[in-house]
Amino acid sequence: MKIGFVSLPLYGHLNPMTALARRLQSRGNEIVFIGVPDVEPFARAANLNFVPYAEKEFPLGSITAEWGHVAKLHGKEVLNYTFQKLTPGLTKAALEHLPQKIAAHGIEAMVIDTAHFFVSLVPMSLGLPYAHVWNVLNMDFSGTTPACLFTWPPDSTPEALARNIEGLEWVGQLLGPITEIAVPYAEKWGLQIDWADPSGTTSKLAIVSQLPKEFDFPTIPWPPQFHHTGPFHDDRGREPIPFPWAKLDGRPLIYASMGTLVNGLEDVYKTILKTFSPMSDFQVVLSVGHNVSIDRLRPIPSNVIVVPSAPQLELLKRATLCITHAGLNTTLESLAKGVPMVAIPIGYDQPGTAARIAYHGAGEFIELEDLTVDRLSALVRQVQTTPSYREKARYFQEIIAKTRGLDRAAEVIEEAFAKSQTPDPAAELSRV
Repeated sequence: MKIGFVSLPLYGHLNPMTALARRLQSRGNEIVFIGVPDVEPFARAANLNFVPYAEKEFPLGSITAEWGHVAKLHGKEVLNYTFQKLTPGLTKAALEHLPQKIAAHGIEAMVIDTAHFFVSLVPMSLGLPYAHVWNVLNMDFSGTTPACLFTWPPDSTPEALARNIEGLEWVGQLLGPITEIAVPYAEKWGLQIDWADPSGTTSKLAIVSQLPKEFDFPTIPWPPQFHHTGPFHDDRGREPIPFPWAKLDGRPLIYASMGTLVNGLEDVYKTILKTFSPMSDFQVVLSVGHNVSIDRLRPIPSNVIVVPSAPQLELLKRATLCITHAGLNTTLESLAKGVPMVAIPIGYDQPGTAARIAYHGAGEFIELEDLTVDRLSALVRQVQTTPSYREKARYFQEIIAKTRGLDRAAEVIEEAFAKSQTPDPAAELSRV
């Protein structure tokens, strides 16, 4: 089958999406990865056929420039800026250009990044089967548990459930700017959408999440087409990142990273550096991204290696602890290597992932406004010296190894698309 992939043009979305595309390709499917020009290096690194669109609206380098503005934001301000200033343009471009690209390349089915909201209107309008993929943390739209934008723990009291619903109402307000773009498109194609239902455009065939079921909150009433499959990373298909391996001296290694997007808060890195300055029994690798100048973080303790980017999977294989922003990919990669975490969630779905880290005992988290050297130091020592954290991380390591996330996700999608091509007996009889 010829399958088209569409993802938000961001590291945390593209790495798992290209891994899944590559796995489906290895199983005999023809894959076409469609994206704005900045997506091409990710597709090429994964050996995927790439088709660009919206070259005029989003020329090469524009995503890095535009999304760089969120680097120094946090909390609700990150989400407000993203949905008011950034995603509307991407949604508009996708709805305008994807139909022609799909038709021109003979694409028979679509796999869509769920967080690229309302792009599913395109295959709906063309009568194509499509599946959704949660590359980031899946969101519970029922209100049974908190939406993934909050660090609230699961709680079934009436007060907590009311708070969950209030949180979902805020999510609806966030989606307002792109909903205004989606509604006219749906009307143009005669699509009947219940815009009050957050799942109104969600795939009825397959929704795949790379979160292991065991690591999610319990009791969420997922629809029957929803599947927890496990992570999509496989240590391949990424551009190589140089690293000074010779500087590692054998001390217990702690890996620290605030991700690739909301990673420009200098005070967070300075707090991490001050925390580990007196901890000479550890060696630390701190990846700061490209939104912070390393010179502005000096003095750098002798036991800390600071780099703009790092080969994360390889370092996690050696690490005893991960200091993380609680991005889903870093969290799952840490668990896949049996590494416990101390999380400092900054924005997007990170609060919900941090809440699950703590809920399941694989680490602890600290809110950004509570971050101090003393507090971070205490949590590092707590997680490092309490065996249960590493035991729970290794429990999830075993779960992830058994679930074979990429294979399972590929199987779910193939089965869903095969089912969509099977004639409905009732429909066939109605034609007689």
